[in-house]
Amino acid sequence: MDSATTTSVEISTTAFLRRKEEKETQPGTSNAPSSPNGNRQKTFIRKYRHVAAVHYKARPSTLSHDTQASPSFVGFRNLMVIVLVVGNLRLVIENMQKYGNLICLTCHDFRKNDVLLGLFLYVLVPCHLFIAYLLELVAAKQARISRAQSVSRGGSASPTKDQQATFQSTWASIRKAHLINATVALAVNSWVVYFHIHHPLIGTITELHVIIVYMKVLSYALTNRDLRHAYLHPVKGELAALPEIYASCPYPENITMGNLTYFWWAPTLIYQPVYPRTEKIRWVFVLKRLGETACLSVFIWFCSAQYAAPVLWNSLDKMHSLDLVSIVERLLKLSTISLVIWLAGFFALFQSSLNALAEIMRFGDRSFYDDWWNSAGLGEYWRLWNKPVYQFMKRHIFSPLVGRGYKMATASLIVFFASAVLHELLVGVPTKNIIGVAFLGMLIQIPLIYMTRPLEKMKGPNGKLIGNVIFWVSFTILGQPFAALVYFYAWQAKYGSVSRRMGLQEPVVLSGNV
Repeated sequence: MDSATTTSVEISTTAFLRRKEEKETQPGTSNAPSSPNGNRQKTFIRKYRHVAAVHYKARPSTLSHDTQASPSFVGFRNLMVIVLVVGNLRLVIENMQKYGNLICLTCHDFRKNDVLLGLFLYVLVPCHLFIAYLLELVAAKQARISRAQSVSRGGSASPTKDQQATFQSTWASIRKAHLINATVALAVNSWVVYFHIHHPLIGTITELHVIIVYMKVLSYALTNRDLRHAYLHPVKGELAALPEIYASCPYPENITMGNLTYFWWAPTLIYQPVYPRTEKIRWVFVLKRLGETACLSVFIWFCSAQYAAPVLWNSLDKMHSLDLVSIVERLLKLSTISLVIWLAGFFALFQSSLNALAEIMRFGDRSFYDDWWNSAGLGEYWRLWNKPVYQFMKRHIFSPLVGRGYKMATASLIVFFASAVLHELLVGVPTKNIIGVAFLGMLIQIPLIYMTRPLEKMKGPNGKLIGNVIFWVSFTILGQPFAALVYFYAWQAKYGSVSRRMGLQEPVVLSGNV
């Protein structure tokens, strides 16, 4: 036997003896002297090192299904990160070689009219929240008068038919006023963005702002409606069933300008009279989160201009000629950079910006998202990734519909329909192309959710693994990259190079192919 083999066996023998000694000295084992047989075995193995039993029991391979302990794949994870970094570094170098530096600080095309209109709407839109406050202030005043009259007459706690009819009639008028107020805000703002704000980024920010205010107005009206009913007709036990946190600001004491202003700035779409609050503002924390937001915003702008834009430009001729193979190839190339941009945007908004705002407002509940990246299906993803919107839809649409007797499937369909309309407004209005892609993209989620729901309920890791793969494939390839290609082509067909080349067979390229 050569020296290498001898050394290997000796090392194995030494390791075997070390493991045996450690096992004998483990806590909880007897401290009694080892048996004579054990001492003789040690002496024998030390003397005859070439007879150690290396194969002393039946053991499966580490990657076999019948192994007792699951192996760790941390090393493979590290390898994948290295491969991802190296692969994208190659794309960075290739991009620079083909196109050079595409970053241009003066090529933003922010027109003065767009900026002024955007600022004007930013100031004007919140006024609709204060209109909602005035409506609720009138309703609260009437509620105080009705409550005082009911108490003076010694009325019963439970509402009579006449009282219930009066309440419903009053609520119908208030509801109509709230709907007109919210709808006017959304319609007028969308009209101005569609016809008078040219830049898509300014239009998107403005449209997102009005959608947020629209949802806040609805939540403010619906929540105060229920609180008002409980105040006027406190059936025994109902007031005690209200959330305990509301006790410090009961209805109608919550109808104040300060209460509404806090809700306006609070990082939530759900109105409550009271929110959990932190004791103080950590300004260092705020500066860190704002710094993250600024750095990620620059990173998103850089990636969009340097990497996403060339892929989009070079896809125009493929889209115009309906070259399906080339479109799929462009889609796959766009999927990587679009995912990076989306993840950076997610972190900038939900982790950095909302936490900074929550810290300034001393807003205690910072659960803006959960671990959506581990979603075992599309349904779980929509419940976890954007919790402010999910909570609004569940509280103000889904739960009331189910409470009125609608089936859960019907209520879910209505929720996704409302969400699809808002998505189409958010994407189609700023790009001046209401073509239904975002709308259909949301409705397509419904069959995908039903397809992946059995995987979420499967026992064991395999079902969740398959569901998570389906989620990532549909999200990174079939979702956002496809929508980006379609809306970019629609914009260029309406305002850009494609519209100027319609009827010509000249391809639209940007210094070669990506």
